[in-house]
Amino acid sequence: MTAISHRAELLAGRYGFRHAARMEWIKLRSLRSSVWVLATTAAGMIVIGIVTIAATEAPQAAAAEPVDPLNNLLAGLILGQLLIGGLGVLVVTGEYSSGAIRSTLAAIPNRRLLLAAKAGVFGAAALVVGELVTFGTFFAGRLALTEAVARPGLGDPGVIRALVLFGVYLAMVGLIGIALGAVLRHTAAAIGTLAGVLFVVPGVLAGLTGTTVAKFFPTMIAGNSLAVTEPADDVLSPWAGFAVLCLYVSVALAAGGWMSARRDA
Repeated sequence: MTAISHRAELLAGRYGFRHAARMEWIKLRSLRSSVWVLATTAAGMIVIGIVTIAATEAPQAAAAEPVDPLNNLLAGLILGQLLIGGLGVLVVTGEYSSGAIRSTLAAIPNRRLLLAAKAGVFGAAALVVGELVTFGTFFAGRLALTEAVARPGLGDPGVIRALVLFGVYLAMVGLIGIALGAVLRHTAAAIGTLAGVLFVVPGVLAGLTGTTVAKFFPTMIAGNSLAVTEPADDVLSPWAGFAVLCLYVSVALAAGGWMSARRDA
C-alpha cells in the first residue's frame, strides 16, 4: 500500500490494527531514546552475562552439585527488565507528557485498538532484543568458560527452553510496562509501580515467607523457574511459571484497555 492510499484510508476513518501498528512502528524506530534504550539493554546484559559466566568455577568437592553456567545469564536480568519495562511505560506516558497523544488519537480515535497496536509493536521489538541478548550471551559465554567447567550445549536438557523463555520474559515485562503506562498515565508512578512489583514486594515477601508467596512474582519466576535448566526447590515449574506470567500480562493489558475505554466514554 502506498503512503498516499494509507493516508486516505485514515482520513476516511477506515483504519484497523494494521494502520495503527504501522504508525506505532514508525514512532518507535524514529525516537532515538527508544533505539538507545534497547541497544543499551542488549549490550549491558550481554557484557554482564559474559563477565559473570567467565567467573564461574567448577565445584570444589566431588560430591558437590554440578555447576550450571546457564544460571549466570540472569546476572543482567535486573538491568534488562528495568530498562525494557521502563521503556514500555514511556511508550505510553511519553505521548501524554509531550501532548503528542492528541495527534495520535486524532488519527486513531479507538484507544483500545491503539493500545493493542502499541503492545504488539513494542512487544515484538522487545522479544527480538530479548532473544538476541539471550542467545548472544549464551554463545559468547561458552567461549569465556574455563576448561574446568563443562560447556553447556543447545542439545543439553532444558537449555533451549530456558534460553527461549528468558527472551520471552523480557518481552512480557515490556508489555506489563505498556499496561501500567495505560492505566496510570504518569511516568514516575508507573515505573515506581513496576519496580515495586518486580523487586520490592517479592524481596520483602521472600524475607517473610520464603518462596511460599514470592514464587508467584515475575522476577522470582524468571530467576528460579524459566531461565534455568533445573528449577530451584519449592518454586513453580517452568511452564506453570510461564502460564502465570501470561495471566499477568493478559490481566494488565485488559485493565489498560478498560481504563482507555472509560476515557473514551
